Amino acid sequence: MSDEKRQAASTGPLPYRARKPLPDHPVRVALLDLLAEVGTVTSTEAAARLGHSSGLCSFHLRQLAAHGLIEEAPHKGGRVRPWRLRWEPAGEPRDREGVAEFDVLARGLEDESYRHWLSHRDRAPAEWRQDESFSAVVHLTPAEAAEFAASVRDLLAVYREREDHPGARPADAVAVAAVTRLFPLLADNPGRPQPA
Repeated sequence: MSDEKRQAASTGPLPYRARKPLPDHPVRVALLDLLAEVGTVTSTEAAARLGHSSGLCSFHLRQLAAHGLIEEAPHKGGRVRPWRLRWEPAGEPRDREGVAEFDVLARGLEDESYRHWLSHRDRAPAEWRQDESFSAVVHLTPAEAAEFAASVRDLLAVYREREDHPGARPADAVAVAAVTRLFPLLADNPGRPQPA
């Protein structure tokens, strides 16, 4: 038994706030990228997509879950065990270090998924080749930025049931990344945001 497996077996899953950073591992990074791309995946599906054994994928999926990065997706039981990225509910207390690490990882996965889309969109069906990406600079107060973010979350919540209940998805629905980043544009003096 490897040291990693022995440690996981002896300590069991840690509560979210007590989790230590998960070391980089190419299979784990590939699994997180795959989950960001497709939404949910089983170890067998991951193995077929990534070219690894299902046992190896299963082990690393469980490690990612033990560290709070992914969770089991709702399913009908049986041996099939689908996984999805774990998004924390609003209002759940989170430690700053864990949040910062997860945010950096999530932003990196978003960027990588978008680069993958740009380099492969010519393979998508014609109706999907044009994405709906846009950006804007708006002038907001901190309170308005928080209100804006809450409004976007409310818009996305309408579609959240489809993640938990695949039967609620229209037949032609596919996983679509919805990325929103609100941050102040800093002036040359990093301590002060750009004036309005």
